[in-house]
Amino acid sequence: MRDDRQRLDKWLWFARFAKTRSLAARLVTDGFVRVNGKRAEAASKGLAVGDVVTVAAAHVTAAVRVVDLGQRRGPAEEARRLYAEIGPDGT
Repeated sequence: MRDDRQRLDKWLWFARFAKTRSLAARLVTDGFVRVNGKRAEAASKGLAVGDVVTVAAAHVTAAVRVVDLGQRRGPAEEARRLYAEIGPDGT
């Protein structure tokens, strides 16, 4: 994969939307993740900075803009720097 992209499941795990990478992949395959408004079909989809990711999990629905791809799964504070929340008005 190109340096400016990262697998969707990996990013979801790094950003702490899932406890494990396999659970992140399951979120995608079960249809709970959209990228730029379109349902993500594969956990291997390439994600880039600026993409909008919507996760509709059982406990929360979150719409975020990717700010950084990350290099590892770190503490929550570090994970929070990977995205910016999008409000109801789209900003």
